[in-house]
Amino acid sequence: MSRHVRTLAVLLGVLLASACEQQPAPADGQKPSPTLARRYFGRPADGKLHVYFFDVGQGDATLIVSPTGRTVLVDAGPATAGTHLANRLPELLTDKLDLVVLTHPHPDHYSGLAAAVGAVGARKLLEPQLPNTLSNYDALLTSLAGNGVEVFSPSPSSADEPLRLPLGGDTELTVLWPRAPTEPLLVGDSAQELNSIVLRLTYKDTAVLLTGDARERTESHLLERKAPLRATLLKVGAHGDGAASSAPFLDAVHPGAAIISSGVNPRGNPAKAVLDRMVVQKIRVFRTDRDGEVHAISDGQRFTLTTQRHPAGTPAGTSEVFAGLGDSAPATQPALAALKPTSGQVALPAAVTKGKEAEASRTAVAPARSQGNVDISLDDGPTPAPKVVRNERPAPMKRSGKTQYVASRNSKLFHLPECRSAKRIKEKNLISFPNRDEAIAQHYEPARDCKP
Repeated sequence: MSRHVRTLAVLLGVLLASACEQQPAPADGQKPSPTLARRYFGRPADGKLHVYFFDVGQGDATLIVSPTGRTVLVDAGPATAGTHLANRLPELLTDKLDLVVLTHPHPDHYSGLAAAVGAVGARKLLEPQLPNTLSNYDALLTSLAGNGVEVFSPSPSSADEPLRLPLGGDTELTVLWPRAPTEPLLVGDSAQELNSIVLRLTYKDTAVLLTGDARERTESHLLERKAPLRATLLKVGAHGDGAASSAPFLDAVHPGAAIISSGVNPRGNPAKAVLDRMVVQKIRVFRTDRDGEVHAISDGQRFTLTTQRHPAGTPAGTSEVFAGLGDSAPATQPALAALKPTSGQVALPAAVTKGKEAEASRTAVAPARSQGNVDISLDDGPTPAPKVVRNERPAPMKRSGKTQYVASRNSKLFHLPECRSAKRIKEKNLISFPNRDEAIAQHYEPARDCKP
């Protein structure tokens, strides 16, 4: 071995020894922990309500981040939106989604969900439990439930109170529709759209109404039952289709701004009639097909809206402000100066002092709760089992005089054999138990859809 080679070998040995000294050895009996890539990059809660209306083409997807950091994804767009959401959500979240809401079983509202949840995870999922759903929708719910996502339906236990989901920091999500089985579902053409989940998000003096694909009949029903519809922002129903956003409904909501989520579509949405009604009622319209993603921030008194794209000649980061429900100021204010790159926020004007008339107005649109209100906690832990919408709990199947329950080898939930989820279990994965105690003894848990 030459002198130069020996010298190189010695130097290499010294470097390796140094590296070993700097790497601490694992404790006895422990394996070294691998370095995990961080999956979430969002900022910590800042005490404000953030709502992101994503640009997902012809579909719907909205993310809510409460002042305390609770997160809710309302719909997940078409399949083509899956990659975008899988990339965008980690930029905005610091943990998995607390809740996913699927407003109704249409592909342009749920097909991107598998990719989105695969990227960030989710704890609970709210869906309307409507009949005649597509097999891939049922398969999606089964897959999510099998991976630990708790699925439940918007079933209020009180005839007078809606289902409420507190999000922390004076923020609350209320399910206005559907209310089955407390109230029957609407029937007729487009039944799934008629029974789309309608949500009202409130934070102090501001509110957002999210209507999914609800139609004019749904709007009329909500008006008849005097549901609290007043909102600062309206997420326009059915992508701006002419079958929704009736004049009486818009008059009752009386929003300062409306957001339409749409892309290239055969129906030509948003419909000219809908846009004309917005002009008549002096509602400022934002469109994801034109403006891109819309970001709304509420400090509890007003909403500040910033769009991804701007008209030519408008500075990047330009925002518009919309007053809260009890504010006597005009509904919209002139565009503010561009956002400062260092702060990332717009300086808001001082809160407007509210008089007795404003206070009375706010009380009228947000009635006090009764003692029988229905709240669902988004904390980890069991959610009250949902009531079955279409029929009563099926009777357990009797075989050889013994009640049997079934489960999948790929899940830790057991079902009644007549349950919708049970019928989707492949024969090769099907296992059965002679009684409930046996299923629980083998560490299976009762499914929440059929309550075995």
